[in-house]
Amino acid sequence: MDLLKPLIALLAIVNPIGAVPFFIHFTQHLSPAARRHTVHVSAFAAFMVIAISGLAGLKIIEFFGITVASFQVGGGMLLLVSSLNMLNAQPAESRGHDVDDGQAKAAAGASIAVVPLTVPLLTGPATISTMVIYAEKTRTLLEHAVLVGYGVVIGVATYLAFSAAGRIERVLGQTGINVMTRLMGLILAAMAVELLADGLVKLFPVLASHLAR
Repeated sequence: MDLLKPLIALLAIVNPIGAVPFFIHFTQHLSPAARRHTVHVSAFAAFMVIAISGLAGLKIIEFFGITVASFQVGGGMLLLVSSLNMLNAQPAESRGHDVDDGQAKAAAGASIAVVPLTVPLLTGPATISTMVIYAEKTRTLLEHAVLVGYGVVIGVATYLAFSAAGRIERVLGQTGINVMTRLMGLILAAMAVELLADGLVKLFPVLASHLAR
């Protein structure tokens, strides 16, 4: 198995740098401590999704009777809801202003870190599908360990990218963040529609013939 090609593909698909604007939006009302906690949780969650997808992704999906297409539709709907909030420059969670307790803020940050930052923004159906495809080609224990190593690299890349978000935020200022949030919300809405359309076509192949007309 080519060891470098899957890693390059994963880095291109996950694209932690591209997710930085979304990280800024979802965490702008959190305390510095809660934001650092979110960075750590996001990095660890990204590692776990990659590692588990590589080792047992297909079996887990089959166990719950979920298809990749269904996962795409669900993820697309989630992204669409988030994009609507971003287009209005609203916080990711309405309780963001009302939460005063530090522990509650940390919990909110951890929640945002997993959904939607890690899943499906960073590690969505494309990432999971990629890992499953490469996992099917593994034959030795060492090759399975390499798949877990890919998760480590993705986790570190996520940590470094999100850790730099604070500097980017200071440069942009609140006005710049609002403008960027709306622009990224529009991009996220387009991504959500693409994800939904692809999943729906896979679930209902008859739609493909109508779309081709």
